[in-house]
Amino acid sequence: MNFLRLVRVFFRVNIAGELAYRMNFLFSFFESVMGLAFTLVGLEVIFSYTDSLNGWRPNEILALVGVYSLLGGVIRVAILPGMQQLTESVRDGTFDFTLTKPEDAQLIVSISRIGVWKIIDVFLGLAILIIALVRLGGSIGGLQAVEFLAMLLTGSVIVYSFFLILATLAFWLVRVENILTIFLSVYHAGRWPLSLYPGWLRYGLIFIIPVAFATTIPVEALTSRLNWVTLLAAFAAAIVLFAASRAFWKFGLRHYSGASA
Repeated sequence: MNFLRLVRVFFRVNIAGELAYRMNFLFSFFESVMGLAFTLVGLEVIFSYTDSLNGWRPNEILALVGVYSLLGGVIRVAILPGMQQLTESVRDGTFDFTLTKPEDAQLIVSISRIGVWKIIDVFLGLAILIIALVRLGGSIGGLQAVEFLAMLLTGSVIVYSFFLILATLAFWLVRVENILTIFLSVYHAGRWPLSLYPGWLRYGLIFIIPVAFATTIPVEALTSRLNWVTLLAAFAAAIVLFAASRAFWKFGLRHYSGASA
């Protein structure tokens, strides 16, 4: 497939660029390990005083932390770098060169920049998730596993679509990267179950900034908390948001005047 060929080409280019600054790997590794360590220490302190948080047991919260780190790694590896590159290229005029390429501009924007070393977050999150699953043991059946994977993919699509909508604002605004940073700050709320937050914030994390779809809802599938209404709503949200982001992207392209205008 042409898509896979492009992914391989851009991945090799990004790897070659990162290998020129190998100390970045050490800094990224230290940052990722320390961030996860502080989160786990915080959980240990909290659960030294209680057996559950609003019905969520320690190993279930641990699975949530694993998903939070895993999806956070995916965002920093495969989503955020391309969107940041888009905002920069629109501002300095180099986006014009992207439009001259024979491939779809959205595809190129989405895969041309990769945060190579942030893949550490993906592996750390996966390791924490596996540990949590082992501890949960026989409480997870085949249906829960399928629902979890489906919700994980759905959450990734929703997050990508939301980032694309924000990045597309670069066709009209100047400093969109600040908005992307705000979303990353809000994403930190995903390390805790949605039910712990007050009602107004829950609605915000579902309908305004859809963090819950990326973290809480997949883990609800693992812990048999997910109902069919929420599952279908997540699928519908992914389809609608992906279509909306694509339409908004095309709308932005029609209003992009180019650097030479």
